[in-house]
Amino acid sequence: MTTHTTGTREQWLDARRALLDAEKAHTRRGDELARQRQDLPWVRVDKTYRFDTEEGSASLAELFKGRSQLLVYHFMFGPDYKAGCPSCSALADGFDGFAVHLAHHDVMLMAVSRAPLAKLREYKLRMGWRFPWASSAGGDFNFDFNVAFTEEQQRQHEIEYNYARNGHAMDATPTPEPVAQFAATCGTDAATYARDRPGMSAFVLEDGVVYHTYSTYARGVDGLWGMYQWLDRAPKGRNETGIWWRRHDEYER
Repeated sequence: MTTHTTGTREQWLDARRALLDAEKAHTRRGDELARQRQDLPWVRVDKTYRFDTEEGSASLAELFKGRSQLLVYHFMFGPDYKAGCPSCSALADGFDGFAVHLAHHDVMLMAVSRAPLAKLREYKLRMGWRFPWASSAGGDFNFDFNVAFTEEQQRQHEIEYNYARNGHAMDATPTPEPVAQFAATCGTDAATYARDRPGMSAFVLEDGVVYHTYSTYARGVDGLWGMYQWLDRAPKGRNETGIWWRRHDEYER
């Protein structure tokens, strides 16, 4: 016997129409937030960054591949990981489906990680992905955009992530169990795992100059995670009591 509220179709319609008003207000608020993102000042990127790609060495400007806009997903795959982060992997499962549409709308989608290109290619093959994935190994890109940190920063508790100092669960002491679990699935320890973080950054290329326009981190990437958008519309919602998702090839058949 269900413990959830039940009712007639007429009662459901009344409640649904009231919810529709709230959903429309939420959508309009989302439209306004998108405009505010686009109104942020652009910051010129003068520093030289190099990336290893499947086509060879590339500059940040070359990652645009002829488009004027570049969206970078900061995929958690540190140089000492044996596999990519399970959460980033679940999010990235949706990239192939819409990357082609973005590419035909003047937007290039690119994942970037600190792991060597050979590791990224091997993992990409395992996952069956096709989206472009560049390695920033040995460079400052991930550090400069606040998705990678040094051992010294960890020891000194000087990690600034998601626009706050030491405010993320990964920085907590003792180490939260989910962080330890994810680290183990990546073949590393929690401290090493936590030196890389998820996020996305947006760039624009105008007159040969690259500008940084936007970055978001932590739950700021929630809207990019297609799985959760579906769960938020399911009868029981996210219904989470712990870590339940896996890499897509790790579920029991």
